[in-house]
Amino acid sequence: MIARGSAGIVVAPAVPMVAILVGVLVFESMALALLTIPFALAFLAFLVFFRDPPRRIGAGIVSPADGRVLVADPASGRVAIFMGVTNAHVNRAPMAGVVATKRYRPGRFAVASSPASEGNERLEWTFHTDLGTLRLAQVAGIFARRIVPYLDVGDKVKKGQRIGLVRFGSRVDLVLPPGSRLTAAAGDRVRAGESTIAEVPDGVGP
Repeated sequence: MIARGSAGIVVAPAVPMVAILVGVLVFESMALALLTIPFALAFLAFLVFFRDPPRRIGAGIVSPADGRVLVADPASGRVAIFMGVTNAHVNRAPMAGVVATKRYRPGRFAVASSPASEGNERLEWTFHTDLGTLRLAQVAGIFARRIVPYLDVGDKVKKGQRIGLVRFGSRVDLVLPPGSRLTAAAGDRVRAGESTIAEVPDGVGP
């Protein structure tokens, strides 16, 4: 499955590839066929990058992103996850709740894993959950020049539901709600919707 909001990018290299193949048939020139190689490679790369695989939703508070945990601070409840170019870039809701706010903040495009990325362009969300407010930010990286949200303020969201896409290398920051217990650690590899990053008290919703 291809991520919503990425069809135009995925199809772009296929258009010249098809045009060249038509030229091969018309002019009967196999030399032209060699020109399709870079477009075919780009098409395959985009198919892999913009994949949106199904996930079995995990227990507790789940990771909003695929990637590597950069920060896991039990004192503040802050978690930062870096998404490399080989990760799926569709982000998912860590808990069930309601979208309370959504705010775009312009900024730089520094490497998302570096300290300089604190000033990067981002989309900041707050969700009302059974435990209180959960804060999440989709942070653009050096190549991620577009954040594509799938939800609006007031929308109800299920745990593990897709909330948006960040194109190319980027980061997701999360501040856990009170009452949760952080279980992820810096260096952990996590998968959006599947990996548990924090435990919640018994009786808190799915």
